[in-house]
Amino acid sequence: MTICMNDAVTPQAQPLSKPMPTHFEALGGESAVVRLVQAFYRHMDSRTDARTVRAMHASDLTATQDVLVLFLCEWLGGPKNYTTQRGHPRLRMRHGSFAIGVPERDAWLACMAAALEDVNAAPALSEALMGAFFKTADWMRNTGPDPSPFVTISTTPKESS
Repeated sequence: MTICMNDAVTPQAQPLSKPMPTHFEALGGESAVVRLVQAFYRHMDSRTDARTVRAMHASDLTATQDVLVLFLCEWLGGPKNYTTQRGHPRLRMRHGSFAIGVPERDAWLACMAAALEDVNAAPALSEALMGAFFKTADWMRNTGPDPSPFVTISTTPKESS
């Protein structure tokens, strides 16, 4: 009696679980990001603690909102349209002309936390995003106690000794 191993039935590999959604998907996609950005700037317009941060922006926020939507969509794991259209974010460079200290960081974060609440972000998602936003916002500080140092990368070759 001959047994042919090629006739054996092998089970198809089944994924153990669905892949985790990106933050972009968990928030609700581009339409949710648009609502988030609109809520963020509504809070910036209405909060007294955000006046200094709001003054860093043009009076007409249309272009600013469009850029933030592009950036957040990509940053949250959605389409890479920001990089395609505008290149590397270079957040420190783009914000370097503004004095950003602890009060500005905290006002920005308060506006974003309120906006996440306005769009009914799930508590776990909101907590994760606020943790990431804090790291970025704190890194953006360039005034006050212990500001994040600017890191410069030389583009000229070092001379050998």
